[in-house]
Amino acid sequence: MIETTGLSRKKSSLFHDYLTGFRGPSGLSARVEETSGPHPVRHYTGEFWTSRQRQASSLHEISYRACFKPQLPRFFIDLLTQEGDIVYDPFGGRGTTAIEAGLCSRQVIANDANPLSRFLTEPRLFPPSSEEVAARLAVIPREGDRADRDLSMFYHPETEREIVALRQYLLERRGDGIADAVDLWIGMVATNRLTGHSSGFFSVYTLPPNQAVSQKSQERINRKRGQVPEYRDIHRLIMRKTKSLIAGLTPADLKNLNRAGAGARFFTCDARATPGIGSGTVRLTVTSPPFLDIVQYREDNWLRCWFCGLDEDAIGNTITMARTVGDWEAVMREVFRELFRVTAPGGYVAFEVGEVRKKTVRLEEHVLPPGLAAGFTCEGILINQQAFSKTSNIWGIGNNERGTNTNRIVVFSKARGS
Repeated sequence: MIETTGLSRKKSSLFHDYLTGFRGPSGLSARVEETSGPHPVRHYTGEFWTSRQRQASSLHEISYRACFKPQLPRFFIDLLTQEGDIVYDPFGGRGTTAIEAGLCSRQVIANDANPLSRFLTEPRLFPPSSEEVAARLAVIPREGDRADRDLSMFYHPETEREIVALRQYLLERRGDGIADAVDLWIGMVATNRLTGHSSGFFSVYTLPPNQAVSQKSQERINRKRGQVPEYRDIHRLIMRKTKSLIAGLTPADLKNLNRAGAGARFFTCDARATPGIGSGTVRLTVTSPPFLDIVQYREDNWLRCWFCGLDEDAIGNTITMARTVGDWEAVMREVFRELFRVTAPGGYVAFEVGEVRKKTVRLEEHVLPPGLAAGFTCEGILINQQAFSKTSNIWGIGNNERGTNTNRIVVFSKARGS
């Protein structure tokens, strides 16, 4: 563990000057400390953004495992970029950075080895009206066949037929090259309503919607709860979620999103090699990489991949799941070399890593060497401390334990003239 010492005497920077004068939502200033060791670095600890999800745009309210709150990228976008700058996320996930960049009138580049990321992100750059969605749903058939796999433990037979009919319609539209923004939106919303733990989802009660359990696990849940899947009207639920997602959008938001979407670039690459991104073009990267082996992306998303016509096994084999810290650091070394290439002189990387394994491993200590070796300067480690979250309570994790309620972001800069 890094040992903390006195306040930094390093020369000032935009990042340092802003944080030393910062007052959080509670009015408290940030605590600034410097670490000793082979890589001395400042730590800035405080509540830099509110933990309340509802303070962000309603457009973000889709579920995905291991995602950060929208306030995190917004903090860095506001501080370190201007309108028109390129904002990038090499591990796009549900698209939090991309959507927030679009709302802020920045240019968007997103990458993820899992093509599901684009399915979840791109439609939200072109939100349709509820009237457009209702009109499209009215012409989509409801009577489909049973699924090509056993989903009876999740869905009532009539619900399953509606899901299969919608899936077939969307796959045919995509295959024929005629899927439009409304089709993509409906597909995105349906993908996020497949399973969950309330009546707002297509399925019977199951785990929170950011992960899908196996068929056998769902059968055990059903037996334990004495439940049988009941009919859910998926068209009605899609409309309900649509209205919720677009409820807070202003005309300015829609204009910014559409403008960002028109020029947005989506890649499905290994983050270590992104030849489609020009050298020295990205002003800010905000991302959170895969964490060792603690999140099972393939197992969590098998049902979503099925609905979207994606091969979950092939996708799972492309996602980096390092099992040791050494392996993880080796991968990040290559990621940072590529990030240094694409970052503009004077640009920044905000790399959120959290804490894992009951605080026995602090990944920020393993991010610093690869980042510095790539040529970046470390501006500091920002530690945002938050109050309880719903997820923390679900998993029985106390406040500020195991990193669940604490964001740890290593901030790098690329020198001008590099």
